[in-house]
Amino acid sequence: MTVCLLLLSVVALTAAVPAPRALTRAAWPEREPVVALWVWQCLVATVLLCCLTALVLGAAAVFHTVRDHVFAPAPPAVTAAYDLSTAPGWAAALTVLLACGAAWTTAMLARELVEARRSRGQARAHLRERAPELPAGLPAARGPMLVLEDEYPDAWWMPGHPAQLVVTTGALHRLTDLQLDAVLTHERGHARAHHDWLLHLSTALATGFPRVPLFAHFCDQTHRLVELAADDTASRRCGHLTTALALIELNQHRGVLSCDSSRRLLGERVDRLLEPPPRLLRRHRALTTTVAALVPLLPLLITFAPGLTALSLRV
Repeated sequence: MTVCLLLLSVVALTAAVPAPRALTRAAWPEREPVVALWVWQCLVATVLLCCLTALVLGAAAVFHTVRDHVFAPAPPAVTAAYDLSTAPGWAAALTVLLACGAAWTTAMLARELVEARRSRGQARAHLRERAPELPAGLPAARGPMLVLEDEYPDAWWMPGHPAQLVVTTGALHRLTDLQLDAVLTHERGHARAHHDWLLHLSTALATGFPRVPLFAHFCDQTHRLVELAADDTASRRCGHLTTALALIELNQHRGVLSCDSSRRLLGERVDRLLEPPPRLLRRHRALTTTVAALVPLLPLLITFAPGLTALSLRV
């Protein structure tokens, strides 16, 4: 059991500190934002699984009640393989620390969900106030698109039930039909990929553990990569130049080409659309995706290895 805890700690620390820093410095995520998002999610899943499995093993070693429940269906040889009776003294401290971390993670996720639901309700109420009044006898606008009277061009996706695409009249007047199609495709790309869920998860983890490099970089990179992925979805349908021009038209009044840090991403997105980087080869994308998917299996392999070994020896 001590070896399992040490190996889980090594895997978690590796995935939480050096791996995200190396991934942040790499150049290929800009070429394949969807694959990069998958790699980030696999790293987060690896750390969370390491913490969860270490918590279960530590609790089983420290508390007999937990041990009886966890190993109840297992043969005695499997229980003996973990050597839970000789747990080191630091196992209790690690178990308490992981239990507090699990409780704090749950609280942060619940807080983010509640806050997101409250913000979404406020946004929908604000939209109902701004939406034009329809003549008597016509039903309220509940379709997939809502048009707002506003001179500033803007468009965004409002998640929820039902989800709606909100477009201002300024955007309809300023954008061409093809540019408007690019904007709609961009926003639908966010909706189909459920980017709002990913953003909520990354925000909750970064808020709860701001000093953990993985969670901090995961939040920053997620906000960037989801936009790049949606840009790619729009550019594949409508063309890179059309998507770039639509992005400029929508954000020109905000200073899309300024050097301000809050608008720097918009400028980078325009540059990337005007000079699209070459994609990775298909076999490289498949290899990266497969390796990333296998990484979260490491903590499960470490955890179940002693029990599987004991079972194989019995046979």
